[in-house]
Amino acid sequence: MRVWIFFLICLAGTTLAAPTEEEPVVEEEPFVEEEPIVEEEPIVEEEPEVGANPVQVETGEFDEAIEIGEDFFPENPCLNHHCKKGKVCEVDDSNDPMCVCQDPLTCPAPVGEFEHICGTDNKTYESSCHFFATKCALEGTKKGHKLHLDYIGPCKFIAPCLNNELNEFPLRMRDWLKNVLVALFERDEENNLLTEKQKLRVKKIYENEKRLEAGEHSLDLLALDFEKNYNMYIYPVHWQFGQLDQHPIDGFLSHTELAPLRAPLIPMEHCTTSFFEHCDADKDKYIALEEWANCFGIKEQDVDNDLVI
Repeated sequence: MRVWIFFLICLAGTTLAAPTEEEPVVEEEPFVEEEPIVEEEPIVEEEPEVGANPVQVETGEFDEAIEIGEDFFPENPCLNHHCKKGKVCEVDDSNDPMCVCQDPLTCPAPVGEFEHICGTDNKTYESSCHFFATKCALEGTKKGHKLHLDYIGPCKFIAPCLNNELNEFPLRMRDWLKNVLVALFERDEENNLLTEKQKLRVKKIYENEKRLEAGEHSLDLLALDFEKNYNMYIYPVHWQFGQLDQHPIDGFLSHTELAPLRAPLIPMEHCTTSFFEHCDADKDKYIALEEWANCFGIKEQDVDNDLVI
């Protein structure tokens, strides 16, 4: 009997403990300890310095070299290497510049006859490029030593210069040199054709009321003007010598230095060659300042090296 009573009591307890409705089972998430929240400071990007590359890195940050996709071409050493006329620059096996004779076939074709020049070998060359390339190829030979630029234009017959014509030549040359300087002075405001010292000397000639104006004048008038206004001609004669004495500046005029003056004159003044040969009094192939001044009738006491500079 006691057993049944105990059994009933246990059954009743079990019934009371059971739920009346089935409740959904909720799975609990595993507990994770939260880290304390720390407020981050705003990131401020540093601005690159003016002119700096914003993506550049400090030197040494990478040990290995960075390959650049573009090909690297070293600067041509001939760009700043000067060669005299008749020669061109080439590089040797060590990439060093050197000057070699130019092939005349590489010279540009002349535009017209005005580019032709006549050599002292009485041969017409298509242009100065062709002439100097040919002269370079003859360097070291007797023919090359004698070959010079004679005058501008095709070779033609030049009448011989008579003695009386040779005496008249300096009259026209002196007057021409004076007028060249005056013309430079008139156009020299912004062109810097003359130095300040040169301007002061030419200004005295330019403002002189007795100056004979440029134009066609008789030989008698030119001779009279030189006698009366002798001082006006001293500086132009010295100035022209200084303009020619450039390669090198040594107080002597070589055949090459005379070329810029004589080459354009010969076709117009057939006594030009004879005049310069006459100026070389000692026949040493060079014209000194004293010889030059004497050819133009400048007195020995008026020859002044300071006027050349």
